[in-house]
Amino acid sequence: MAFMVKTMVGSQLKNLTGSLGGGEDKGDGNKSAAEAQGMSREEYEEYQKQLVEEKMERDAQFTQRKAERATLRSHFRDKYQLRKNEIDESQIQMAGGDMELPQGLAKMIEEDAEEEERASVLGQLASLPGLDLGSLKDKAQATLGDLKQSAEKCHIM
Repeated sequence: MAFMVKTMVGSQLKNLTGSLGGGEDKGDGNKSAAEAQGMSREEYEEYQKQLVEEKMERDAQFTQRKAERATLRSHFRDKYQLRKNEIDESQIQMAGGDMELPQGLAKMIEEDAEEEERASVLGQLASLPGLDLGSLKDKAQATLGDLKQSAEKCHIM
């Protein structure tokens, strides 16, 4: 019996309290996104534009970084005579085409190239004063030609 009284009175009591103060909770679903954020419509539209602009800037910076990395990888592929990667080429093209190596890296590569040149035999020969590499090359080719002719005349070989 208490159950029946509770269900009859309880539902009527809920209706009564719902109409007195509970209407505010139902109204939240009808508010616009701007009102939910506590902004006017104009402020909300400006906020949305700023979000879109910031996203575009981040995407542009990300694309730029990807292209720089692709340029670096393609440089090393060229240096070590490895096959080219089409993905890297497309990333460079998406960023606007001709990308350059970062200045610090370009300086390091230049220093390494100079160091390798100095360490090579030709680099050391070029550093000797009074030595003409062109005439040395001509003499070496002439000597090689003479050796070939004398090898053809040799009856033992």
